[in-house]
Amino acid sequence: MKNEIRHTAHSTYICEYHIVFAPKYRRKVIYKELKQDVGTILRKICNELKVEIIEAEACPEHIHMLVSIPLYMSV
Repeated sequence: MKNEIRHTAHSTYICEYHIVFAPKYRRKVIYKELKQDVGTILRKICNELKVEIIEAEACPEHIHMLVSIPLYMSV
């Protein structure tokens, strides 16, 4: 959930990051089947690392992700 306050034993935090992935020279390669494959891979990685995807969008030349990352993890 967006703007959700999270708690650990000694802290309270909201860590949300806007991450943009872009291929070299912003080539327009993210479409159709590749778009679905990239989305599947990113969801799988986020689930394994316990990173919550708040919003995500794939454009032809880049991918936007708004994620909530646990406090103990670096970007």
